[in-house]
Amino acid sequence: MTIERLSAIKALLFDIDGVLTDGSVTLMPDGTQVRHLNIKDCYALQLAVKKGFLVGVISGGKSELMRERLASFGIEHIYMGVSRKSERFDDLLIECELSESDCLYMGDDIPDYEVMQRCGISACPADAADDIQQLALYVCKAKGGKGAVREVVEQVLRAQDKWMDADAFSW
Repeated sequence: MTIERLSAIKALLFDIDGVLTDGSVTLMPDGTQVRHLNIKDCYALQLAVKKGFLVGVISGGKSELMRERLASFGIEHIYMGVSRKSERFDDLLIECELSESDCLYMGDDIPDYEVMQRCGISACPADAADDIQQLALYVCKAKGGKGAVREVVEQVLRAQDKWMDADAFSW
């Protein structure tokens, strides 16, 4: 990824399962599905929000617990239960007055493919599906749910001189 491309990013968009999580789900006796988030990814997300980036998720999965946790970081654009991500991406572009090139999208599997083809920067975790890795402009060193989100958010913030300043030292 070039510094010019990173500097143009205004929106950071992510899939959930396999990107923000490692893709595994713990099924509780009451039927609740529990997913685990990496705290370093969470820190990076809240910092990006604080720095004025549009941060959002577009996911096929549904979890009210996940929605609440993401909202606690200041994320306002949380789209879950999405069957066709490219359609939700189109709506988001219009709603937020963004261009495709303004967006970084990180996905890990085939449902993310169409959005990744269109966004300014496409990224994926190290353990993404082969077709996704071949498409991605940037393949992270970290796996999904293990710091991949932090890796790309940090690069964008560093490129825009928004990393390690006074905002960085608090949640």
